[in-house]
Amino acid sequence: MAQPILIGVNVDGVLEHDGLPVPDPAQRFAMIAEAGVFDYVEKNPMPGEDLAPWFGLVDRHALPVRVIGGIWCAGRDETHVKEIIAAGARFGSKVLNCQLYANHADGHPLSDDEVAAFYLRACEWGEPVGCLPSLEVHVDMWSEDFTRIARVAQIVEQAGVTFRITLDHSHLLFKIGNPDELDASGIRDRVQNGQLVLDPASSEAVYAGWVQRGWVHHAHARSVMPNNPANRWMNRADGRPGRGIQYPFVEPAHGTWHDEWQFANLEPWKQAVRELLRWQTRTGRLEQISCEFIPFPDYGGGARYSIFENNVACSQWLRDTWNALAASPNL
Repeated sequence: MAQPILIGVNVDGVLEHDGLPVPDPAQRFAMIAEAGVFDYVEKNPMPGEDLAPWFGLVDRHALPVRVIGGIWCAGRDETHVKEIIAAGARFGSKVLNCQLYANHADGHPLSDDEVAAFYLRACEWGEPVGCLPSLEVHVDMWSEDFTRIARVAQIVEQAGVTFRITLDHSHLLFKIGNPDELDASGIRDRVQNGQLVLDPASSEAVYAGWVQRGWVHHAHARSVMPNNPANRWMNRADGRPGRGIQYPFVEPAHGTWHDEWQFANLEPWKQAVRELLRWQTRTGRLEQISCEFIPFPDYGGGARYSIFENNVACSQWLRDTWNALAASPNL
């Protein structure tokens, strides 16, 4: 049987919902430990955040911060990247999860070479302490144009460095059948004429290629459905409804979510994740997956179902699915 995969949780998702007071770090660690289904924690420290309480909690509950990261702007946040790597070194973090805005601090769009340069600098800083960068494929970032992934990978690999990305299928699958979201990625025509595929039923899906090339070293698990409904219960900063990148994994009680819920709508996302896990049984390259049901406008903001319950249920499903595939990888 293949080596077990580690399953963690983003601390932002350790709460009931955003209509209640946010649990403090000690409460969050206690919730994670008591659930008994998580191997580690993922955390994005804020600039200037006091991390002292977190170090004690890690030791008390034997829950490592295996993944640490942030949302960064090239030309402005390099110092913070170094600070997070230093914190990761103290935590023993193995992954530096990187969300990188599409524009430089001076306003110009980042070129592929500039994205690669940011990644290579993070490698120089992170490799000596074993906290390796992974570029997350994410909306509102340089990578929302999914066609850029392969181009940046080529630049990085030509420099003789391993290219690592974080795959969160929800940021791709929610766009299926949604013309506005396909336009946001600049891929509408290519999807419609079959040049670029998002459908998890197809072996030609663009993210399947990333997996097969060995670029996926970290993953986030948050279910969506194709053409996922926008979040009309919480607006983004620009006044528009949230982009709807979260579909409850657990059936929400009546009145706790803004749309109808059907179990069958989970299947496309599950299919994509099963394929990722199946690949892992053969390669061992993906060492961990973080469950990431979270609040905020684009996700579960304004909803009243339990965010943490969804993370726990997703972890249980991931582990059961992994164990079945690891025992019989041809399933």
